[in-house]
Amino acid sequence: MSTLPLLDPVIHPPVRLQLAALLASVNDMEFGTTRDMLAVSDSVLSKHLAQMQEAGYVLLRKAALGGRQRTWLVLTKEGRRAFCSHVQALQELARIAGDKASS
Repeated sequence: MSTLPLLDPVIHPPVRLQLAALLASVNDMEFGTTRDMLAVSDSVLSKHLAQMQEAGYVLLRKAALGGRQRTWLVLTKEGRRAFCSHVQALQELARIAGDKASS
């Protein structure tokens, strides 16, 4: 029996998986926009960002926009690789489950 694909424990929680998917589709995204799209509070998003930042998956940068300081989120190259690997692992698990369901 072959080994099961490994899921990334940093990306696997639903909010972080959604966050990685959002950031993978853009160069950067403003904190407030991200928070609203994920429908979470500032503190929940900050907590998840801290975990992803610690793993080297996300960079935060500050920049002024409309006269106010804003935080922009960027998925790093390492974060993109981890997200793609995680998605591949999920697809492989789904394929395994599909093979079992059809037999």
